Amino acid sequence: MSTAPRPAAADARLAIEHGLSAEEWAHLLGRLGRTPNLVELGIVSALWSEHCSYKSTRLHLRRFPSNAPWVIQGPGENAGAIAIGTDRAGRPLAAVFKMESHNHPSFIEPTQGAATGVGGILRDVFTMGARPVALLNALSFGAPDHPLTPRFVRGVVQGIGGYGNCVGVPTVGGEIRFDARYNGNILVNAMCVGIAPAERIFRSAAAGVGNPVVYVGARTGRDGIHGATMASAEFDEDAEAKRPTVQVGDPFLEKLLIEACLELMATDAIVAIQDMGAAGLASSSVEMALKGGVGIRLDLERVPVRERDLGPYELMLSESQERMLMVLKPGREAEAEAIFRRWGLEFAVVGRITDTGRLQCFFHGAPVADLPLALLGEDAPVYDRPRAEPPPPPPLRPVADTTDLMGDLLRLVGSADLSSRRWVWEQYDHMVGADTVLRPGADAALVRVHGTDLGLALTTDCTPRYCAANPREGGRQAVAEAFRNLSAVGATPLGLTDCLNFASPTNPLVMGQIVGCIDGMAEACRALDLPVVSGNVSLYNESRATGGGLAIPPTPSVGAVGVIDDWRLAATPAFKAPGEEIWLVGLTQGHLGRSLWLKECRGEDEGPPPPVDLDAERRAGEWVRRLIHEGRATAVHDVSDGGLLVAVAEMALAGGLGARLTPDPALPAAAWAFGEDQGRYVLTVRPGTRLNDAPVPIRRIGTTGGDAVAVAGHGACPLQRLRAAHEGFFPTLVTR
Repeated sequence: MSTAPRPAAADARLAIEHGLSAEEWAHLLGRLGRTPNLVELGIVSALWSEHCSYKSTRLHLRRFPSNAPWVIQGPGENAGAIAIGTDRAGRPLAAVFKMESHNHPSFIEPTQGAATGVGGILRDVFTMGARPVALLNALSFGAPDHPLTPRFVRGVVQGIGGYGNCVGVPTVGGEIRFDARYNGNILVNAMCVGIAPAERIFRSAAAGVGNPVVYVGARTGRDGIHGATMASAEFDEDAEAKRPTVQVGDPFLEKLLIEACLELMATDAIVAIQDMGAAGLASSSVEMALKGGVGIRLDLERVPVRERDLGPYELMLSESQERMLMVLKPGREAEAEAIFRRWGLEFAVVGRITDTGRLQCFFHGAPVADLPLALLGEDAPVYDRPRAEPPPPPPLRPVADTTDLMGDLLRLVGSADLSSRRWVWEQYDHMVGADTVLRPGADAALVRVHGTDLGLALTTDCTPRYCAANPREGGRQAVAEAFRNLSAVGATPLGLTDCLNFASPTNPLVMGQIVGCIDGMAEACRALDLPVVSGNVSLYNESRATGGGLAIPPTPSVGAVGVIDDWRLAATPAFKAPGEEIWLVGLTQGHLGRSLWLKECRGEDEGPPPPVDLDAERRAGEWVRRLIHEGRATAVHDVSDGGLLVAVAEMALAGGLGARLTPDPALPAAAWAFGEDQGRYVLTVRPGTRLNDAPVPIRRIGTTGGDAVAVAGHGACPLQRLRAAHEGFFPTLVTR
């Protein structure tokens, strides 16, 4: 008989320390019919956390459209998958992708927090049988003048670059924003895209009573314990003390794990596979059993460890990185073990599939946890939390027109939100693998697909200041901008992933923001035929630490994937030759509410965000893609933050070629130049190119040429001055 000590009984005080409310503790006692022990409480608290259960958002996420003829796997798996075409042998291919947050760990320890976020999203993708081919990110930092912002920027960029560069997957794109409301809670959202044979997508539903449950990868330590519950609570002044909950990653070991898993996936030995992410072995084992409608037994003393005296609580809840859980077909253990040993990785049979419908954990033969899986699945709390409709912003008061158009342009291109991100890109290896066709700086990154002419276009987008002013309109705009960015390179948008970052859902105004953004995003996805196939929700992004603002603005980051049939046809923003015509596509009304010009040049953040006409967005995007495919457009760039003149300046800087523009006499200069009306593109064509088939308003606004951006009646700004302003922000920030 085992002499292993039995776990101590839990109580209401411990339940509160684990993040359960009094009502949840009562629900647990009633459903279980007894008092849980400490191991069981740890498992339940992790699986019932916001991070794992989505208990405050599950009801609302169902509004997202997730079906389309090209969707292979929608939400509910490690990642989503869409059909993208065939290789030259006619074999169907899939793009597998997902976006997730690593916000709280990155605030506590920026480098490791960001690095392990990259490692986790890579595992979500190769768990599905896909080879990762690209990484992107969406980063939100505090005010540039906040004393911690330079440290956060340096640390996060180092973590992303260090992990991605070492594992050999290029970081090809993303976005960065700065706002004082992120001072106490930065956001680090990571996205990964992989390619897989469409007929060999691996899933996580366990099956086969008696089949072996196998642990592979790195050994288990104490790092990351309570990571899921920490990610489901706001920060306080003791945030620094939470460093032990941040995991430590090893990208070189992750590379070995990728190759070993893909090698085993080439056989037929795997029944199910799951990444050990948030809540580690507890979450992965429970999710696999729940999805398969089976039970699972774990013998925890068999788990490979790197520290002595790890008990069952730690073994179940550790979030040590680079680990996977598999269910194998019976008799295939030796074959699988040989593969993982050859790659220098741990391999252990740690359990069996049962028909009990329960999670049963043993430690040296003694039972340490016995929970009905339904308690962790359909019986877990789901809340329809009270919500208040955010009040609409008042109309924008009359704004005096600019008296220095070129001075305002210089201020904008050198601002935190619009300055060149070159310093950041240079920390990332965006060319490893030699398949990156469009590098960071284009509207969307483009990665070619081996064995085909296909190009995968990838982007991340969100405008939080719009979402804060009008959540529904901001949600629509986030999807619409992703649609535009893919269309601007010539790719057909096919699917979305998201990372919904909000403050506390117990605040009715925040819950109203959440529902408003989801409704707007869902509406745009339906109108633009963009199914949501995967995603993540990150709540409680607020802090009393660092003297920062309490709550972040609503930040529903969108990651989008599109396909172009021939990557060589893709468009870029750079002006190509002097004397070409510059055209503005889409309706311009000069909307300055919530614009960056208003913020940077007038010190105001007022008015409603620009409305989004989804029908016009679709018509404009389809037409622009047609122009690109037919070779009529020589350069294309979407108009977004900063408006028309900023878009033209970015095209001029990218091509090293100036422009001469004629303003619209019907609009004030600032409204014409810096208004942020949606659904617009700037494109160039050779003289005489036919454009009479446009389905939306278009207007010729100038020609390319010279060494300055010039606007009739408002002077000119030399490219040299524009470039100096544009390139100066980040090198100055990170050396502070």
